[in-house]
Amino acid sequence: MSRKLNQVVLIDDNETTSFLNNRLLQRLDLAEHILSFTNAEQAFYQLWSPQAIAAAQVPELVFVDLKMPGMDGFEFLNQYSRLAPEVREKTVMAVLTTSMHSADTSRVAQYEGVEYLAKPLTEEKMQKLLDKRFSLAN
Repeated sequence: MSRKLNQVVLIDDNETTSFLNNRLLQRLDLAEHILSFTNAEQAFYQLWSPQAIAAAQVPELVFVDLKMPGMDGFEFLNQYSRLAPEVREKTVMAVLTTSMHSADTSRVAQYEGVEYLAKPLTEEKMQKLLDKRFSLAN
């Protein structure tokens, strides 16, 4: 891969999971910046603040867990889906969860363009996602 993503974001209340995913992303060297959040609400308002949108500093790739205290992954996706289409098209949204429950997968499927990945995040899953959603060769 010759071009790096500018910003990849991990949102998961499990700090061990975030740590391991962060290490994987660093090892793969695919992003200039990796941000980790344990709180989905804080992440949402920081990532898509009017200032971030105005400065075109929205993330290219976001991984969000479904099961979190406070704002969970579904509420996060609801908020994200309310953003303007021209803002959403700049970000690939991926759910990263342990849940393979059909109710969860069908609920996520209602959000257009959202990827669904089972934990743990691996190099192979990452490569498939990149191949599917990004053209990184320059």
